[in-house]
Amino acid sequence: EVQLVESGGGLVQAGGSLRLSCVASGFSFDDYSIGWFRQAPGKEREGVACISSRLGSTVYADSVKGRATISSDNAKNTVYLEMNSLKPEDTAVYYCAAERTVYCSIATMTTYDYFGQGTHVAVSS
Repeated sequence: EVQLVESGGGLVQAGGSLRLSCVASGFSFDDYSIGWFRQAPGKEREGVACISSRLGSTVYADSVKGRATISSDNAKNTVYLEMNSLKPEDTAVYYCAAERTVYCSIATMTTYDYFGQGTHVAVSS
């Protein structure tokens, strides 16, 4: 059974940091890229960052560039998204997703094969 399980969300003050985790199981992790997407209330879902498990290459959205770091521990089938200098506009449900490709993209979530249930991040001002 394929599973993507996110954790690490919560309430944090503006300027703070948090680290989200995405634990994958049920598929060949090394053949997939893992992406983080988020959706705020009333807004469209947007890509945040992704990483190729095989190549280690990363892509970041302009909105988080310089404040976010995505990393992968292939031995644990886990991808992390660390975010610093959080802003109220970072408030959203964060989802991880897996796509069978070595070249990750966050242009759209529609190309991804598997999805997690999401973890909520709330940033207070």
